[in-house]
Amino acid sequence: MPKTRATMWWRERPRSRLAGVGFWLAVGFCVLGLLRLIPGATGTMAVVFQTMVGIALVGVAIPLLWRLARRKMLWSLRNRLVLTYLLIGLAPVVLGVTLSLIAAYIAAGQFSIHLADTRLQSELNQMAEDNRHRTDAIAHNLDRQMADKSATLALPMWMLEDSETQRGEDALRTKMHRDTMAFLNGAPVMTGRVHGKTPLGIPPWAAELEGASFHGLVLDGGELYLVSVEQRRLEDKRLFSLVSSVPVDGALMDVVAQGLGRVELVPLRTGNNAEPSNVVSKNNGVERAVARRKQGGVRVPVSGGMTPSGANLADIGVHFLSTVSMTDWDTGERDNLPIRVDSRPSLLYNQLFGASLSGVITSVIQIGLVALCVVFALIEMLALWMAVRLSRTITGSVADLYLATQKIDRGDLGHKIAVENNDQLAELSKSFNTMTGSLQRLLVEQQEKERLQNEISIAQEVQANLFPRQDCDLPGLQLHGVCRPARSVSGDYYDFLVFHEEAGVNSDGGLRSRRETGVGIALGDISGKGISAALLMATLHSAVRAYRFASEELVYSENSVAGLTASKEERGGDCDELFESPGRILSLLNRHLYRSTQPEKYATLFLAHYDARSAMMTYSNAGQLPPLVLGADGGIRRLEVGGTVVGLMDGMHYEEDRFEMQPGDIMVAYSDGVTEPENDFGEFGEERLMEVVARYRNEPLHVISTQVMQALDAWIGAEEQPDDITLVLARQL
Repeated sequence: MPKTRATMWWRERPRSRLAGVGFWLAVGFCVLGLLRLIPGATGTMAVVFQTMVGIALVGVAIPLLWRLARRKMLWSLRNRLVLTYLLIGLAPVVLGVTLSLIAAYIAAGQFSIHLADTRLQSELNQMAEDNRHRTDAIAHNLDRQMADKSATLALPMWMLEDSETQRGEDALRTKMHRDTMAFLNGAPVMTGRVHGKTPLGIPPWAAELEGASFHGLVLDGGELYLVSVEQRRLEDKRLFSLVSSVPVDGALMDVVAQGLGRVELVPLRTGNNAEPSNVVSKNNGVERAVARRKQGGVRVPVSGGMTPSGANLADIGVHFLSTVSMTDWDTGERDNLPIRVDSRPSLLYNQLFGASLSGVITSVIQIGLVALCVVFALIEMLALWMAVRLSRTITGSVADLYLATQKIDRGDLGHKIAVENNDQLAELSKSFNTMTGSLQRLLVEQQEKERLQNEISIAQEVQANLFPRQDCDLPGLQLHGVCRPARSVSGDYYDFLVFHEEAGVNSDGGLRSRRETGVGIALGDISGKGISAALLMATLHSAVRAYRFASEELVYSENSVAGLTASKEERGGDCDELFESPGRILSLLNRHLYRSTQPEKYATLFLAHYDARSAMMTYSNAGQLPPLVLGADGGIRRLEVGGTVVGLMDGMHYEEDRFEMQPGDIMVAYSDGVTEPENDFGEFGEERLMEVVARYRNEPLHVISTQVMQALDAWIGAEEQPDDITLVLARQL
């Protein structure tokens, strides 16, 4: 199936694909929002589908926003540093401020609960104190009446009722009503004025209290009361109990919530479903039977005060929930009652400091706090300014480095970064400038190196042309040579100089055919390696060839004078007669090299002349490793007659020797690069060389040289070839 542009875009642009999905989800969300306006089932289904599409849209939008932030906002180092500063500097501040605000909110809530509970306890303490004095007075009155046996036991009503002074002059307190009831041995004696609530009786657990006193918040029949009980033992051993109670209603809660806000109590449980109890009391001579049934499961919150409005934007609402201690009036069990306070920090601050908010010291403290806030703001602005300056310094240096790398990439190696500061980034810029300068120099050096390499390649090619291009075989002698440089060019030298019998006229007047009469064999090793050795090698090669061709030219001149019809005897011999003395040639080469080269330059040279008619080999060795002749019978002949190296001392003479090559004899001439390579077992040596030659002596000469090279490579191993390797083989047929 052919790939269209649309399919290629879908596969190659995943980000654009995700953005397209988000776009169509947004369109669908808007369309479904319009369909929601249709009444009925269509609108309901549109709401459901819009919710699902909205969730999918959020899931697509989050990765898109993240990628956008990474590409647009976080690519720049400056934005990354800003974000880093925010995470490092602002995040702890935000967390610290948040923790402080939460702690302050909790402290404010706990303080509001503490104020409400303190006010409830204050009311209870006041009731207990009143009950204590009243109980002492009533008990004393009862003891006096019992002492007068003729008197009728009665309690004055004023002893059970609260006076206006007792209730307080506060307008809120005038709405509170306290009910009081007296008991002798648990039986009611007299009941004070009832204000819409039935006075409490004595439960079994309070028949005789430990410490003869109790005051606290109690729950009775789903209603909350502040109750104070005082007991006294009369002289006749009867127990007198005085019970005062204040219903916890809106009037009491208004007193608790005064200047605080709104306070609410919520009973969680209301006791058991006890049977009704009859309490009989005397009230103005009227017998009143009070029947009460406990109501279970009723939860009626009691609240007072109003939720305050804030003084300013910072005056937030403080809504806190806690518990206060409560006693079940029927069982005496203690429990916790939830209490909730809705207040404001300004109200709590006023309750905490009260009158101390006004005055010179308070004004000084407020001015000091404002001044401290201003100082902190200035410090924050200074820190922000310093952070921006430091950020610009860092990002500016990075931007300069980025611009410099772009210029370097375009090839402008001369570009330099302007360094104005003295810091680590400035040192980095200086290092970059140094690096670009080094790159410039390296490129120049690389170009020079390439030029030299090209010249060396040319020299290598020229030197390759100096060596014989192919093996030279005579009718009775096979020749083969190989040279492998250790570097680009070699300091070793070998050459084959073939001599021919020039064409002439036979006795019958016909032309003679041109044939080889002999060959000159040369093998040398120049001191040193590389270019200098290669140049000296070329000099040596040229000198040897020059002497050869000079002698040949001399013979040509003599032949031209005598005429072409002269016989060989009449011409004085073939053109190679002057080259048949290797010792003479070495003397001439020694004088030439000594006078034309530096004193430390010299060469070792083996020079031989082979006569094809007689198979005689005439040689002279000038310091070269002696060539070896492997006979057909396995014997070895060393060719070491000659003298010292050429080019080191002037006026040297070299001896000669000659021998006849027998059929099957192989002459092996070599440089020190063949026998001197070393490994852990020592040098390769002549013995191993001749073992390889003897093993393959019946093979063609190029096969023998190949086997020698392979044996050398195995001996050298992974190490670099230490010296030039030259090998010349000659076999008599």
